[in-house]
Amino acid sequence: MYDFTSLKEALASATQHYKTELAAIRTGRAAPALLDSIRVESYGSLVPLNQVGGITAEDARTLRVSAWDLGQVKAIETAVSEADLGASISTDEKGVRISFPELTSERREQLTKLTRSKLEDARTAVRIARDETWQGIQKQEKNKELSEDEKFSAKESMEAIVKEVNDELEQLAKKKEQELQA
Repeated sequence: MYDFTSLKEALASATQHYKTELAAIRTGRAAPALLDSIRVESYGSLVPLNQVGGITAEDARTLRVSAWDLGQVKAIETAVSEADLGASISTDEKGVRISFPELTSERREQLTKLTRSKLEDARTAVRIARDETWQGIQKQEKNKELSEDEKFSAKESMEAIVKEVNDELEQLAKKKEQELQA
């Protein structure tokens, strides 16, 4: 029988990446995960924002980044503004405050489209993993490691695994779209 370990790992990776991408899409509340993709210039290298300061939610629409080294505040402010989050940024003695505006219906629609775009990227990763696995199954059959019946049985198993992951991705997208419309 064919070993699906590498397929399952690739699919788990694609699903986790999609979850991370969805966390970065803002719904009605400002969450620290919105800043996960931001990299800050710190002592000559780019590091994730959460490694140069603490990120907390002050209220539903405001995040605060408290720099551990107050000399980094300007670099944090620059990195956040370059991330183009559509938020206003202010600096004070405690760090950087990021205020997000209310979501307009137009912005909600844009974010829904972005969610769908990220879903399609995740599905592409799933298709690539499926194709690689199918090639491996065919190669094993060609090398007489699998019989023709085993090949088709492995293909059915592979398709079931892929369908389960695609269904999970679709559910994640629907959940995010509902959050965006709320």
